[in-house]
Amino acid sequence: MGSRQELIGWVNELLHTNYTKVEQLGSAYCQIIDSIYGDVKMERVKFNANQEYEYVENFKILLNSFAKHKIDKPVDPTKLIKCRFQDNFEFLQWLRRFWESYAPSTGYDAVGRRQGRAAGPVDTRRPISSASSGRGSSVGAYRRPAVAAGGSRAPVSARAPVRPAAQTGQQVAELSRQLGEHKVLIETAEKERDFYFCKLREIEMYLQATEFPAGSELESMAKHIQGILYSTEETDAEAAQMVQDEYQDHQQASQHMDEEETF
Repeated sequence: MGSRQELIGWVNELLHTNYTKVEQLGSAYCQIIDSIYGDVKMERVKFNANQEYEYVENFKILLNSFAKHKIDKPVDPTKLIKCRFQDNFEFLQWLRRFWESYAPSTGYDAVGRRQGRAAGPVDTRRPISSASSGRGSSVGAYRRPAVAAGGSRAPVSARAPVRPAAQTGQQVAELSRQLGEHKVLIETAEKERDFYFCKLREIEMYLQATEFPAGSELESMAKHIQGILYSTEETDAEAAQMVQDEYQDHQQASQHMDEEETF
């Protein structure tokens, strides 16, 4: 439903933004849901996300909102985070239909809800690294020649010694070796992350697709597992306290039953 230009125009009109591509709308999904329910924690949304962990945090917020309002729509963040057009285009089409069905007729203050923060297109081709920004500051910089106390240039012998080419080559080789090791570590960590994320996603889809008997212990356990899956840094402490309270109640109940059996 709707062309790419029409959908982007709808998002920009609703959120007062200037997106130009469907692939840029990661954080916008959170605010579109907020325009319906008005309870998304917008202060935690990273509108100018350009690092993978920032995209993950945004989609955790989105999935938390889906779970809170019992929105029965399977979402695969691993596909949307990759900023591929087709995956994001299909999700945006569904989100537009959902918004038209459930959005209130009252106006929505998009800028106020995100506390005046700018929201718009971010380069989706590659993340910005601090290393690349640090290099740019030294390119083309002019170095003043060393000056002796009397105002004349310092003799060549007083300047920094020039390192032999062999020593420089050894340093380059060592740095290349370290870089190779770091790449292997990063690739291994990414594979492990993707593996466990897929496992968690399978568990999530199973819980969403399975109907447990109302009020049963299985339903309670399923809700508890979903609470763990959708927890954020802010809710982790509350969830841990709830688990501890439930455990203590269970221990007290078991102790009470043992005392009754004794008598």
